[in-house]
Amino acid sequence: MLISEAKVDVRYAETDQMGVVYHANYLVWFEIGRTAFIENLGFSYAQMEKDGILSPVTEIHANYKKPLTYGDQAKIFTWVEEYSGLKVTYGYEIKNSEDELCVTGYSTHVCVRKATFRPISIKKYFPDWHLAYEAQKKQKQG
Repeated sequence: MLISEAKVDVRYAETDQMGVVYHANYLVWFEIGRTAFIENLGFSYAQMEKDGILSPVTEIHANYKKPLTYGDQAKIFTWVEEYSGLKVTYGYEIKNSEDELCVTGYSTHVCVRKATFRPISIKKYFPDWHLAYEAQKKQKQG
């Protein structure tokens, strides 16, 4: 099972008055991780959008374990947690530079036509992605 890794240096602007990363920034970092994961599989979100398909979030969850602070580095680990052919759920872990677990989470997505926002079948419109995600699902189960 592929688990991609992306890194983000924590910037001062991403922290709150308490000096810790503001909670909503972790959702942005999930997106960075998700994009890196897709690129590691050999695909492109940007190309999908050029093809008239969007992948909106339908559900998102974050569980905060330990704060990250300015000057630290966030390491974002991303994988396919579930895949149905219509929906994809990505799993995430974010660790600090000491490899301490700071955040866990997941996000669920569907693919829709940009013009109508109607769901599409990933298997039909992106058969290569479908096969790659099915392989990830099998590796996770095995």
